[in-house]
Amino acid sequence: MSAAAPNSEPTPAPVPEFKTILGHPKPLWMLFMAEFWERFAFYGIRWAMVLYIVAQFQGGLASGEKPAAELYGAYLALVYAGAIFGGYVADKLVGFQRSILLGALFMAIGLFMLVSPSEVIFKLGLATIIVGNGLFKPIISTMVGKLYVQGDARRDAGFTIFYMGINIGALLAPVITGALAKMVFGTEQDPHYQWVFIASGIGMVASLIWFWFGRAQLKGIGLPEEGQKSLGRVGLVAALGLLIGIPVFYFLLTIDANALQAILMALFIVPALMLLVEGIRSGSVARDKVIAMLVIFVFNVLFWMFFEQAGSSFTFLADKIVNREFGSWTFPLEWFQSVNSVAIIVCAPIMAWMWVKMGKANPSIPRKFGLGLIFNGLAFLLLMVALSSMVNDAGKIPFWTLFAVYVIQSIGELCLSPIGLSMTTKLAPTRLAGMAMGCWFLSIAIGNNLAGIFAGKVSGEGGMTVASAQSGYTFGFWALVGSGVVLFLVAPLINKLMHGVK
Repeated sequence: MSAAAPNSEPTPAPVPEFKTILGHPKPLWMLFMAEFWERFAFYGIRWAMVLYIVAQFQGGLASGEKPAAELYGAYLALVYAGAIFGGYVADKLVGFQRSILLGALFMAIGLFMLVSPSEVIFKLGLATIIVGNGLFKPIISTMVGKLYVQGDARRDAGFTIFYMGINIGALLAPVITGALAKMVFGTEQDPHYQWVFIASGIGMVASLIWFWFGRAQLKGIGLPEEGQKSLGRVGLVAALGLLIGIPVFYFLLTIDANALQAILMALFIVPALMLLVEGIRSGSVARDKVIAMLVIFVFNVLFWMFFEQAGSSFTFLADKIVNREFGSWTFPLEWFQSVNSVAIIVCAPIMAWMWVKMGKANPSIPRKFGLGLIFNGLAFLLLMVALSSMVNDAGKIPFWTLFAVYVIQSIGELCLSPIGLSMTTKLAPTRLAGMAMGCWFLSIAIGNNLAGIFAGKVSGEGGMTVASAQSGYTFGFWALVGSGVVLFLVAPLINKLMHGVK
């Protein structure tokens, strides 16, 4: 994430010769599995977190939905905000391989801490996961790119394979952890959520072990550079994580969600202004590109604010208001978390083919973002209609409606998410490329924290009802579709500011 010096470009390190498996460097498959297990751990706890918080720390009361949703939103927000520091640690202090190993260790410890019945230790566990994620997640993705020389035609396909690891891990995790909590060690009526955290912790240990033994395949890629080889540096980073990172993130998890929102906004505004000043100094073209980038960041906040209802308000919706009965069998609510991954795996190749097939009619970057917002809005429109006209005598809406919501949202995600990082690298001032990437992650963090606040309002003080869900999701529809239409209308102006960037 560090930017190059203003007047120099670092010479890329030579890429070793690797044996290939299915046409790709052998280490890609090692990184694939390390990421698979990390995503298994991350998504394994996603479905259960708000339900566990309500059951364990809020006495099982419906009024506990609001604080549970806000804590979940804060956790997700800080996961993204914490990732900003990972690039600096890997680049300047310990190297990529050691950053990944240290991050995996922190995350595994944090996941096992979630088993504790103490709310303080639970939040300390979340803070530990956040520190570990910052050291692990942005770095392992960067490692994939280092397996290919610049211009290698296999690079995009390699990233596609790698991201399949993400989606397969996300697909299987809720199914397996849900079965452990509800079938092996508990029941549907009395889930033993601690086994969700134990299984996820074991998954993270598997990622750590897999990378530890597999890193020799990398032939030196990601090893610490001269001046970074001392184990004392690893100890320093670990100590900073323990003594500063975990206490700071714990504090941020315990404050009011609106106060955290103000902090995140301040963290975003300062580098945004610095980027704007740098753009102005670099000339009108650079200035215009920064303005275009920051405008799109604002719309990105809105997208994630509503998309990330998946782990909070949609979970309460599935639990209380969706008819999941199929005769004598009940569709497990945790399986809804796998729908997004299935939709991504199925739809991503189709949409990639479609963009290519459209040729010159391929939508511009701002219009793809607009499509992402509109599709997200259409998902809320379906919920709005279902909650107003499809509620049965038992107060439930049809199963297919929520299932379709996850699919429609996934199509919106494919319109928006894959181009975000690429767009940022193309529009950012060269000297502040790392800062621009930090702003991108912060825009997602702000959206995730707003997602928790919004989910809390959907539940209200007394827990989610058909009326409260309908009111909240109606607002979501108008906010998303309205912002998507606005972005479509101003797209020509944003394209002009982008000066030919596609």
